[in-house]
Amino acid sequence: MMFKRLTLLLTMCCSLFAHSGFCAELDWSTFKQRFMASDGRIIDTGNHNVSHTEGQGFSMLFAVAAKDKASFDRIWQWTNKYLRDRQTGLFYWRYNPVEANPIADKNNASDGDVMIAWALMKAAELWQDKSYQAESDKIIHALLKYTVVNFAGHQIMLPGRLGFRDSHALTLNPSYFIFPAWRAFAERTHLAQVWQLIDDAQTIMGQITWGRSDVPTDWVTLFSSGKTAPANKWPARVSYDAIRVPMYIKWDQPNNPLLARWQNWFERYPRTQTPAWENVLDGSVANYPMGGGLLAVRDLTMGQFGASSGKITPQDDYYSASLKLLSALAAQRF
Repeated sequence: MMFKRLTLLLTMCCSLFAHSGFCAELDWSTFKQRFMASDGRIIDTGNHNVSHTEGQGFSMLFAVAAKDKASFDRIWQWTNKYLRDRQTGLFYWRYNPVEANPIADKNNASDGDVMIAWALMKAAELWQDKSYQAESDKIIHALLKYTVVNFAGHQIMLPGRLGFRDSHALTLNPSYFIFPAWRAFAERTHLAQVWQLIDDAQTIMGQITWGRSDVPTDWVTLFSSGKTAPANKWPARVSYDAIRVPMYIKWDQPNNPLLARWQNWFERYPRTQTPAWENVLDGSVANYPMGGGLLAVRDLTMGQFGASSGKITPQDDYYSASLKLLSALAAQRF
């Protein structure tokens, strides 16, 4: 009888979220089984089984959405124990379990830090635990101290505190502009600096008018003059990083005019023939199409997100599955 009741409850849950393709309990269960170690480490199966703050933060957010406190605590405790930089209050971005020194690079990745802080904020609200909020507040203030700079008349969040700035230019990753999280931080702190961060990041993306598509590449250079260009240390591609940009914009403001640029790019191709990447300078494209989580973001951006868009399949690696669950949460405005 108890099993039947649980099954009925799960069915009702899936029906409730059918419009977004996301049933928190079912999809989170699949994600955990495939990508979460028993100690809370999230395994990037498409990247030599390393772990990073991005994955820890994503998964903390998924656990909150699924109301899975036990898993949330395991993920957070592992993250805090192994990745916390006690000097800055931020987190070392990458952990490789097979290396003698699993944390060789002591830099942070601001998107991972933002996701962790945002998940803690949501956990504090859901489970009424002030300790989560206290930790979130510490991370937010560390981010503002170490990664947010004033440059070319803009408030900018660097991809990490080290290595992305010189006297005449910054290197930016627009997929690290997690607008719904930033907005939550602004509403929490009431700091004009955070509101300005949101406005200036959108202004910068609005000024990207190079290439065929007017959408940002994975990595962007912002010059002291205020002009932008594809960062020359990486291919000038709209690719696996930049695909997150429209997802975060849609999550934050579904009617944001910046989405039209992405919609125009996607509309150039039939859905199942959309290339996985495009070089904005020479027009070359991948010889293979988007699949999995990339298509989930496309569906979300085009207003076509459905049950199949968010379903994790055996073919999805960690990143593809993450994009599917993130897109589903974005569709819900979680």
